Amino acid sequence: MASEIFEETDIVEGCSLFLGQSIDLRQLRHIERISLSPFTIRAGAHGLAVLFRYGVVVLFGLQSVEVMKFLSDLQELVKDPFEEPEKESCDIYADPNMPEGLVQDRICLHAFTVESLQIVADVMAKSTVLAHYELNLTKHFDRIEPFAERLRRGRFGGLKGRDLLQHIGDTLMIEAKMTGRIEVTEKPELTWDYPQYERLYMRLEDEYDLAERHAAIDRKLGLISRTAQTLLDLIHNERSLRVEWYIVILIVAEIVVAFVEKAS
Repeated sequence: MASEIFEETDIVEGCSLFLGQSIDLRQLRHIERISLSPFTIRAGAHGLAVLFRYGVVVLFGLQSVEVMKFLSDLQELVKDPFEEPEKESCDIYADPNMPEGLVQDRICLHAFTVESLQIVADVMAKSTVLAHYELNLTKHFDRIEPFAERLRRGRFGGLKGRDLLQHIGDTLMIEAKMTGRIEVTEKPELTWDYPQYERLYMRLEDEYDLAERHAAIDRKLGLISRTAQTLLDLIHNERSLRVEWYIVILIVAEIVVAFVEKAS
């Protein structure tokens, strides 16, 4: 049975923050929970917080001071926190006469139930993570573009294999997190328990372009990884060829020395 919340208002603000690589939710097991999956607790005087292990917290109905206090209390549980957390905000209003979904940059719900807000939190959390990696990959492209240009001109000498390996490692880590931990393209477990909210999720997923943005990130990851791998292979081939020439030179030198010694 869906549970009502925010009964005294018809509009609340939702705020999603990507705080770090993960949040240790086990440390919050002593706190009274509204739900375990997704992990949902009361926050502030009348607000709600939905926390995700992959490093995102989504807050509903908190004042600015309450947000600061909540994040301060949560800080010790965040692994590898970001210096500037990615943030997305959206007004959410309840109107039983309007279709549910994104309407003029605001999310409309038929009612403020915990379950419907958890669906909103899932979509906002995924969108915030996508926004973070979209920006991150833009920076990677800025760094890999000079390498690609040198490859086009056939001037790949002097490149450092360590830098290229770092690019490959970074892309693999992003891909693993997007696919294995965040599961951007997967429906939340909540829709299995409450199938009446599946339509709301599908609409928000479409309106936030989650699948398209995830596919675009996959393509960029593939391009960065292929470029770095190609350059790395060329560096290795160049080094192997150089070693072969050194060996040939040494053999020729030994033959020359042998002839000189025999002639004398």
